[in-house]
Amino acid sequence: MMTESEVLDLLQKVGAFSTGHFVLTSGRHADSYLNKDALYPYTHDTSHLCKAMAERFADKDIDVVVGPAIGAAIISQWVAYHLTDMRGEEVYGAYADKDGQGGFILRRGYDQIVKGKRILIVEDLTTTGGSIKKVVETARGAGGNVVGAIVIVNRGGVTKAQVGSPKEFQSLVNLHLESWEESECELCKKGIPVNIDIGHGRDFMARNKA
Repeated sequence: MMTESEVLDLLQKVGAFSTGHFVLTSGRHADSYLNKDALYPYTHDTSHLCKAMAERFADKDIDVVVGPAIGAAIISQWVAYHLTDMRGEEVYGAYADKDGQGGFILRRGYDQIVKGKRILIVEDLTTTGGSIKKVVETARGAGGNVVGAIVIVNRGGVTKAQVGSPKEFQSLVNLHLESWEESECELCKKGIPVNIDIGHGRDFMARNKA
């Protein structure tokens, strides 16, 4: 299995780490950013990390891997691919779409694929656990048995309870990077511009102008 040091080296190699003033998916602000999207153009490296994720659940008889769109849809495919090789039988890859109301929904017949199956939820990065929890709940609502959840990087010390209490919650790396609520952000108080090219800074700026 890959060590935390090997995972961090790979992420560093693809240019996933940045410093500055960023707005995270959770809405919190940070002076460092792990740009998970920098990973996806590198298919070999993406596959390598997803194989490491699959290895953690190789003995759990997973039937379907589900990730929240957009990025984790890629991860779900690769993890399912490697689990299929490990199990010697088909493991399906699926993803949950945003429902436009802050939650997730299984479309395209994926709800029927999930029903009655043993499910693994995958994600690239978590800061609060919110997205994973919503997908865990969505899979359960479709009749799936959520066996576990795994992320590449847990950057917020997120616990199993915070992601909806699946039977098992793992991460390839636990990385403690500081972040703040918008109202407590020292970078905002100092007038340091928000990065609008990485993260959710552009949406943040648009809301403030409005």
